[in-house]
Amino acid sequence: SQMFERSSDAILLLRDGVIEKANPAAVRLFCCKTEERLHGRSLDDFSPLKQPDGVPSAGVSAQRVEEAIRKGNSRYDWHYLDCEGQQFWAEVLMTSISLDHKHLFYVVVRDISERKRTEQSLHLAAQVFENSHDAILLTDHGRRVIAINRAYSAVTGFVPDDILGKPVSAFRSGLEDESFYREVWLSVDNAGHWQGETWARHSDGSLFPAWVNITAIRDSAGQVSNYMGIVSDITERKKTEEQTRHLAEHDFLTDLPNRVLLLDRLSLALAAARRSGEKLAILFLDLDRFKYVNDSLGHSFGDRLLREVSARLVRCVREADTVSRQGGDEFVIILTDIGNAERAAHVAETILRAVEQEYALDEHQLHISTSIGIAMYPADGADIDTLLKHADVAMYHAKQDGRNNCQFFSSEMNARVVERAGIENGLRRAVAEQQFELVFQPEVEIASNTVIGMEALLRWRHPELGLLLPERFIDVAQEAGLMIAIGNWVLQEACRQAQVWHEQGRLLIVSVNLSRAQFTHKGLLDSVGDALAASGLAAGCLELELTENILQDGGPRVTETLAALHKLGVRLSLDDFGTGYSRLGQLKDYPIDQLKIAQVFMNGGTDTTAIRTIIAMARSMHMTVIAEGVETNEQLELLRALGCDRYQGFLADATLSAAVGRVIDPPKVAEAASAPAPGHDPTLPAVPAADGR
Repeated sequence: SQMFERSSDAILLLRDGVIEKANPAAVRLFCCKTEERLHGRSLDDFSPLKQPDGVPSAGVSAQRVEEAIRKGNSRYDWHYLDCEGQQFWAEVLMTSISLDHKHLFYVVVRDISERKRTEQSLHLAAQVFENSHDAILLTDHGRRVIAINRAYSAVTGFVPDDILGKPVSAFRSGLEDESFYREVWLSVDNAGHWQGETWARHSDGSLFPAWVNITAIRDSAGQVSNYMGIVSDITERKKTEEQTRHLAEHDFLTDLPNRVLLLDRLSLALAAARRSGEKLAILFLDLDRFKYVNDSLGHSFGDRLLREVSARLVRCVREADTVSRQGGDEFVIILTDIGNAERAAHVAETILRAVEQEYALDEHQLHISTSIGIAMYPADGADIDTLLKHADVAMYHAKQDGRNNCQFFSSEMNARVVERAGIENGLRRAVAEQQFELVFQPEVEIASNTVIGMEALLRWRHPELGLLLPERFIDVAQEAGLMIAIGNWVLQEACRQAQVWHEQGRLLIVSVNLSRAQFTHKGLLDSVGDALAASGLAAGCLELELTENILQDGGPRVTETLAALHKLGVRLSLDDFGTGYSRLGQLKDYPIDQLKIAQVFMNGGTDTTAIRTIIAMARSMHMTVIAEGVETNEQLELLRALGCDRYQGFLADATLSAAVGRVIDPPKVAEAASAPAPGHDPTLPAVPAADGR
């Protein structure tokens, strides 16, 4: 009785399968507060419907009773619900007692919830260890292998029989020295952990890059009892990193080094040149007429052409040199240990010849060239930025010098580039502040000697330099991408002025020169339409002038663009005719209203044969002919005799002041005022031509 009452284990006395007696520990275990709440109930009454493993709880006590009768006792683990509905695990020992030829059962119930949790944690840890995708290795305190998981075998090829009981040092890659491993184990012992990249070995002896984590495992006394190593094969990651680095450092189209890798290699090359005292050359290349290929054949052909150019450039230099694409059609080449400028020039000449060879792309045979600027270390600069800048300056002058050539950097070149940069900055401000002006050159009909039109000519009122002619700034504007904005302003202002003349009774046609950038721009029709709408000028009173080169290089949409402008109602004039490459058959396909005989045919001795031929050709295509650069009455009389329709030039300028009150060159007009063109009264306003234009 004392043992029953004082036992820390719950003890139950069962008779006929139900609880007859329970000690205080049992009352506490089942949270029933009083013993009476246990009396008359079976152990099944305290079981959930199902055990955690899914086994039904009903009738189990009866089975265990039979087992206890047969064997004398029955021991098992079971899951119970106490009187408050809380679950716990218990170890049950059921012992059969015979009393008066009847079976009573002495049942000890011990709470093993903590043990079950521990077992579950250990089971889970074992499952994690065995099923982990990371290769895990366990050693004892002496760093001898005591366990590996399946992933370790899959990654390395080693099976337990190969490795268990052996020191981990037996499986080193052999690439790292002993000092590396001393540092690793020193870190593990001091910090309890080390991780890093190293080389590991497969069972066949091959090596692979691995990321390794080593952790020291301590016992309850805080002493290191084991070591755990986690090994990850990072071969694919290293490949991905290499690919990513390659993409970051190479041009996606040509696979040449890009600017990032170029700067890195140039930095190393300069450091080596400083140590050795050798010379180094930087070649800056820009392809000539590449934009024409892109615009006429499309970007896919342009990309193929760039790849072919890249291959040729690589073949022109040594393996130690670097060919880099900077973007677009620009390339930079580093020539290391070049010796002297003559050798750099020889390489540049080789490149020029290689690039200008014909390119066969499908059915197209293409010809391009390149312009090369050369800067030498140390003569032209001692740092990266200076050398690249000076090579770029030299390339710009190679372009200016006719293209398809190479130029070495000089201080005079740099001064001109600085001046050009100032012009470009000033132009951007001029566009924003509308510092431009228009002056007008008259177009005179020869038969009636009447001013019938005005050609709008651009001037820039520079804040410091005064009034600048286009030859001072137009090339810079084209290279800086400002011609669209400037050209649109000219269109707007010319149409506005023409409408003012119309409202004053002077029905004059206004002519506006189109740049190549304007003509090829997709917004050209909108710009022309907007200028006409804003001014109120009739479309037939606006004449757009184009050059032969625009028609030649304007790409596949030339015919479409000309047709759209013609449909809009504006007049089209071909400027400087005779200096370009127009073919008669080609001109017949274009809706051109007027041919302008180039001024070169009027300079010096007048080229009568050429003028007669142009006039005859224009007549055959029903075009009006106007001659530029007419300075004398003799020239005018010749044009009259040859059947030319109109003229411009010094002789015509004399009529301009009286016609519209604005002049191109006041001194010349003043001189000519005393000798007006025959038959014309400059004090009268201009009148429309006979055809009403």
